[in-house]
Amino acid sequence: MPEIDSITVYAIPMRSKFRGITVREGIVLRGPRGWGEFCPFPEYDDHEAANWLATTIEQVAVGWPEPVRDRIPVNCTVPAVSPERAHDLVAGSGCRTAKVKVADHPGALPEDLARVEAVRSALGSAGAIRVDANAVWDVDTAVRSIRAIDSAASGLEYVEQPCRTIGELAEVRRRVNVAIAADESIRRAEDPLRVAVAGAADIAVIKCTPLGGVRRALEVAEAAGLPCVISSALETSIGLSAQLALAGALPELDHACGLGTVTLLEGDLVTDSLRPVNGYLPVPQTTPQPGPGLLEKYRHPDPERTRWWTERLTRTLGLLAGRHGG
Repeated sequence: MPEIDSITVYAIPMRSKFRGITVREGIVLRGPRGWGEFCPFPEYDDHEAANWLATTIEQVAVGWPEPVRDRIPVNCTVPAVSPERAHDLVAGSGCRTAKVKVADHPGALPEDLARVEAVRSALGSAGAIRVDANAVWDVDTAVRSIRAIDSAASGLEYVEQPCRTIGELAEVRRRVNVAIAADESIRRAEDPLRVAVAGAADIAVIKCTPLGGVRRALEVAEAAGLPCVISSALETSIGLSAQLALAGALPELDHACGLGTVTLLEGDLVTDSLRPVNGYLPVPQTTPQPGPGLLEKYRHPDPERTRWWTERLTRTLGLLAGRHGG
């Protein structure tokens, strides 16, 4: 393991509740090659968190592969907000693709339809709309909901992870005339390199942070054998730079990526945040550095949560060291 110093536990409020959270927490730390971020969601166990830490170690100690492009097209991200708010988010984003959160709670379909209609109004007929259900639907609910949302959107680009299992995705894919994207089915699989998604999905959503790094994610993308969309894990700009490095190194990139997520946070740890300009983000050459005073500004105010995160880091470092034989 590389020498690590300057560990800071941060807490940054979200602009809107997203993925069930209102405050994004994590750790940023410094290693031989600069800064990295460790921010697995609290519900993930140490085994899963160790993959996130492997990405951090790659970032601070190894660096990234050479990019094949210097900028990445991105989608704007629309949480489960009102139609008016959704319209404003899209209209002010500069993006031509929008990813819309749906199925936020039971009975959400009427709200989802209104939100998607507002997004279509903001994008115009030429824009692309994709939706994400985070695997909460059963097959029949997914089929009904997708048909209704596709109509409200005047055509969807794809639906991300409508159901939990590969078999369910395949069944939904057979019954709807909308492309299906696999996310959790890949990154939370026991062996992402061996999960057979080709018959169950049209697109693979790849996130390097939970897969163990940029190089590992490139292997997973190749094994999936599908067009890929690179998506964030709701990091600050420090962690997001690894996802952009992955998108920059991917041999083929035919879709906008879900990397405009720093806009979901009330603040950031770097001065020049990785926020899209005219629908694009640059591929960074190095990890951004924390801005003056920002580590202190967003240092977690709760000693108990700070202890929880530092103990989690210690356990996960030990687990990762054990995987590599010391």
